[in-house]
Amino acid sequence: MCIAGEENLMAQGSEETHVIGGVDTHKDLHVGAVVDHRDRVLGVESFPTTRQGYRRMLDWMRSFGDLQRVGVECSGSYGAGLLRHLQAAGVEVLEVTAADKNDRRRRGKNDTFDAESAAHSAFARRHTVTPRSRDGMVESLRVLKVCRKTAIQARCIALQMIQMTIVCAPEKIRDPLRSMTRMQLIRTLAAWRPDLTAYRQVEEAYRISLKSLARRYLELHDEIADLDEMIESIVRELAPELVARTGIGLNSAAQLLLTAGDNPDRLKSEASFAALCGVSPVPASSGKTVRHRLNRGGDRAANSAIHIIAIGRLRLDPRTQDYVARRIASGNSKLEAVRCLKRYIAREVFSIIMRQYKEINQSQIAA
Repeated sequence: MCIAGEENLMAQGSEETHVIGGVDTHKDLHVGAVVDHRDRVLGVESFPTTRQGYRRMLDWMRSFGDLQRVGVECSGSYGAGLLRHLQAAGVEVLEVTAADKNDRRRRGKNDTFDAESAAHSAFARRHTVTPRSRDGMVESLRVLKVCRKTAIQARCIALQMIQMTIVCAPEKIRDPLRSMTRMQLIRTLAAWRPDLTAYRQVEEAYRISLKSLARRYLELHDEIADLDEMIESIVRELAPELVARTGIGLNSAAQLLLTAGDNPDRLKSEASFAALCGVSPVPASSGKTVRHRLNRGGDRAANSAIHIIAIGRLRLDPRTQDYVARRIASGNSKLEAVRCLKRYIAREVFSIIMRQYKEINQSQIAA
């Protein structure tokens, strides 16, 4: 009896040393909070968003006891640096997705309350998800795709400005440009040699402006081509089997890899991946009518990628065409048939990504 009692006291004593952290992230300062094994707040402190600040925050949290896990808000933006630091230190990190509305309505909002709320959420594992790790090639792919997207937007704006400027230009400038194709127009304008000292004259000002816009367009065009090569190389290295499947292009494959992340093992099943992509069936039954509808949630970019794959297969793949025809013949609408098709595509994509992920991990272990 004495031995059993001592063991219970030791287990209780070790349990009481467990603490949970929570962080409200900002650009220059992170606010951290710590709760004990009974979800009672032990302390709140602010730290700068630097390597030393991250180290001080971790040491401060561990000073209260054995740090089990930390809930971090905005781990994909302001909290990305802290996420990497905590993961490198071997600390379990949960991303806090939403604040407690009842608590916020009752107490109000400030940084201290938000940090405490993140700690409470991490303690209860409520409104939390496992964040994507940001230390692999998928993170490189994400950064390159963001850069490419902004370059495409800037190129589109440059082209619009060229067209608007030509519309307003004097007839002497506008007439020779009327019948040219887009690239002929751009290269012609970029090759102009206007008199830069005559910028006070209207005609020369138009020539200077059009030449500048055309050169900007060409620079962005070359930049996008370079980024496309880098993105293609990463996608083919990460998932060559994925881009080899019918209807799956590089952009769709890249987006699905981004959605899965560098750690797709955080997704417990292919059903969770389908829900993340917004292609899981949502019940829409009533009375004797049993049906499902499209999911309007999830990652809409991934949903768009899977929709593009589905439309491509409807045009190119005879098996997909037969499947949709059977669904429609059995009483489903075309939208419902496409919803079912997107669910199957998500299952296929997830199996390919997980298989490739395991192969990469095994090769790294063997090396």
